[in-house]
Amino acid sequence: MIEVQDLTKSYGSVTAVDHVSFTVNKGEILGFLGPNGAGKTTTMRILTGYMPATSGTARVAGFDVFRESMEVRRRIGYLPENPPLYPDMTVETYLDFVARIKNVPAERRPARIDDALRKTNLEDRRSELIKRLSRGYKQRVGIAQALVHDPDVIILDEPTVGLDPKQIIEVRNLIKGLAGNHTIILSTHILPEVSMTCDRVVIINKGKIAAVDTPQNLTSQLKGGQKIHIETEAPEKLLRDVLSEIPGASRVVIEPARAGSRQTVTVEAAQGNDIRSQVAAKIVEHGWPLYELHGVSLSLEDIFLELTTDDAAHAQSSS
Repeated sequence: MIEVQDLTKSYGSVTAVDHVSFTVNKGEILGFLGPNGAGKTTTMRILTGYMPATSGTARVAGFDVFRESMEVRRRIGYLPENPPLYPDMTVETYLDFVARIKNVPAERRPARIDDALRKTNLEDRRSELIKRLSRGYKQRVGIAQALVHDPDVIILDEPTVGLDPKQIIEVRNLIKGLAGNHTIILSTHILPEVSMTCDRVVIINKGKIAAVDTPQNLTSQLKGGQKIHIETEAPEKLLRDVLSEIPGASRVVIEPARAGSRQTVTVEAAQGNDIRSQVAAKIVEHGWPLYELHGVSLSLEDIFLELTTDDAAHAQSSS
C-alpha cells in the first residue's frame, strides 16, 4: 500500500531525512518510532504531499506522491500533531466542511459523517461546539476528519500527545479498531504506543532508519542471546565458579549483596542455548535455596535505547 525508497529531505547542510526506505502492507498498522527531531514528522509531511522531498520516491496505493499528488491525497487521511480544528464549529458542521473540501459527493456526505462519528465514538457530541470539548474528544474529532472521506491510508502524527492515561487508552483502542479496513502509519516517541498498537515498527534516529521489524522480532534479534535472572543464597565465589562451568554460559554477573540478603545473579548464554534447567539443577545440587529463576527479555525501551543512543551504537560497533 505504501512504498518509500531512498527518501531524503535536506535543508541546506542539514539532512532531516536521510535515504529512508520502508513499506507498509495493506491493512497494517506501522509504528514510526523515534526521539523528537528524528525525522518522523518530516517523512509524514512528504507522504501527505505537504512538502516535497529532496530526492527519493514514495508511492501510496500505486500512485507517485510527487507526480500524482492529488490522487495520493484522495487516498490519505492525515492527522497532524496539532489537529486542524475550527473551535466555533460544531463537530458535525466541521466534519461536513471537511467532507466538502475532500470532494465527498453530497449524497454520500451524511453517511460518511455518521460513519466517522460512530468509529470515533462521537455520536453523542455531534452538536457540541468543538471549543467546549476536552482534549481527548478534540483528538477524536481530529481522527474523525482524517476518516470522513473513507481513505485507504491514515497517517497519524503523535495522536496521543498531551492526553491523560484514560484518553490514551481510548484513542489507542480506536486506532486498533481501524486496522484491516485502513492502512495506518502511527508516529510516536511513546514506546508502549508501538508495542500495544502496531503490527510492525520502523525505528528512526537522526533521519536514518535504525531498524524495521515486529516488536517481537526486534527483541529476539537484539537480545543476542539469553539472559537468566536468579535469586539465591550461596557463597559468592563458589556460586560464580559453579555457574561459569555450565556449558553455554558466557558470563555470570553477581550483584553485591548485603549481609544476610539474597544474591541477585544474571547468567548470559549464547543465542539458541537455553540453560535454565542446568542452572537450576546446579543450584539445587549444591543445596542452595533458589527463590527465583526466569529468562530476561529486552523491553521495547531497551531496544529503542540500543538503536538510538550514540554510546550504545558505539559500544555495539566496537564489540
